[in-house]
Amino acid sequence: MSSRIRFLLGNELREVVVEDPTETVLQYLRRDPLRRGTKEGCAEGDCGACTVAIGETGADGSMRYKAVNACIQFLPTLDGRQLLTVEDLADPKSGALHPVQQAMVEAHGSQCGFCTPGFVMSLYVGHKADRLKAKVPSRDAVDDRLAGNLCRCTGYRPIIDAAIKAAGTEEPEHHAISARQAAKTLKEIERRDTLVIDNGTRRFYAPRTLDDLATLFERNPEACLLAGGTDVGLWVTKLHHELKTVLYLGNVAELALVENQGGHWWIGAGASYGDAARVFSDLHPDFAELVRRIGSLQIRNAGTIGGNIANGSPIGDTMPALIALGAKLHLRQGAKTRVLALEDFYLAYRKTDRHAGEFVVGIEAPKLGPRDLFATYKISKRFDQDISAVCAAFRVVLDQGAIKDARIAFGGMAATPKRAPKTEAALTGKPWIETTVKAALATLGDDYQPIGDMRASARYRATVAGNMLRRFFLETTLSASRHRVLASREAAA
Repeated sequence: MSSRIRFLLGNELREVVVEDPTETVLQYLRRDPLRRGTKEGCAEGDCGACTVAIGETGADGSMRYKAVNACIQFLPTLDGRQLLTVEDLADPKSGALHPVQQAMVEAHGSQCGFCTPGFVMSLYVGHKADRLKAKVPSRDAVDDRLAGNLCRCTGYRPIIDAAIKAAGTEEPEHHAISARQAAKTLKEIERRDTLVIDNGTRRFYAPRTLDDLATLFERNPEACLLAGGTDVGLWVTKLHHELKTVLYLGNVAELALVENQGGHWWIGAGASYGDAARVFSDLHPDFAELVRRIGSLQIRNAGTIGGNIANGSPIGDTMPALIALGAKLHLRQGAKTRVLALEDFYLAYRKTDRHAGEFVVGIEAPKLGPRDLFATYKISKRFDQDISAVCAAFRVVLDQGAIKDARIAFGGMAATPKRAPKTEAALTGKPWIETTVKAALATLGDDYQPIGDMRASARYRATVAGNMLRRFFLETTLSASRHRVLASREAAA
């Protein structure tokens, strides 16, 4: 039984014997190849000092790169992929800096230097994407790209200047050559079977197919399912849990499927937020904006929709919107499959209706009708990179001015993501007018009894929840806003 993985470190093919299957990529980089440009700042995916680029081959055979946090990504997940660090950017022959590095120098974008490699890697991946599209990013796009990189010296202005300065420059030829060679090498070393790492006391499995995953999980129902690692990584780095058996989902192509199936979108449980971006834009601009505020770009590149749903957190941001849309969850246990409404999946705090050996396959997200009204809102202390105090989603179906159907869901208001059945009933059949909304607001207290914690008091949450419903009413009845909402629905129909 092999416990070896193969991957490209820069352009070098590496074959590594994995002793600890939950060793992070960051720990490996600083231990073995001594690539110490990649720093540990927080060990929880918040500060971006550890940002690296991961390359994979796309469906067309070309390389696709994404920025991720090395501090919470486990080493075995590199198998069959390419890893780039800040040491890979300069020309290996001439020593000439990459355009983003040169721009950082010229714009004086580095002060103490600790965070600089992480910023450079985020800029590098963004630069590659911009060159593929032959566009120069806006200031807002740069801000979003760098939201997951923190500068302790508060030197953001010159870093942003460097990003814009580098945007118009071409990708160096040696990087294009390297990417082509990487795609060829990764094809040659592509694994056809399940990766198995077993050191006698701990095991790591990375199946290639849905059937193999179902078989392995049925045999090892105690296993920890690992997708993006944005939660599980912290169990290791912060809580120091020793995971005995890990089942990695990132090599199962079926789980990453994102598909427009007519009346609904199919989102595979292994699809990252970035992979599913077009789904959110199609479903509603508000949903896309909400997801943009989930973590940083590095987190959205790694974190999965299925993971956000399956971990059972009452403050996962995608669940209220998906519940309000009427999403259905598809689950599998061995050869058996079942489908249930997403709101029925949550039983109690961190407790879900998932049987031993059963896993989420995907989510069926219905599209809005041309006359449906929808909005979703997030309230948090910080705009970027913050967990919700309250998250809400509303869907109202109108028929000749009357409310034919209403679906309201909140996160952060109860022990689970939860609908508001009494408030929905108070709205249904009534005209969509202010007096109807005022009467319905009185029932919110019957649907939710929020708690107070570090993010918000119970009173604040209750007040904000009512104000969110008021906001939804105002935005969908004021003439300009209503025209915008209905026009977006009709355009998508």
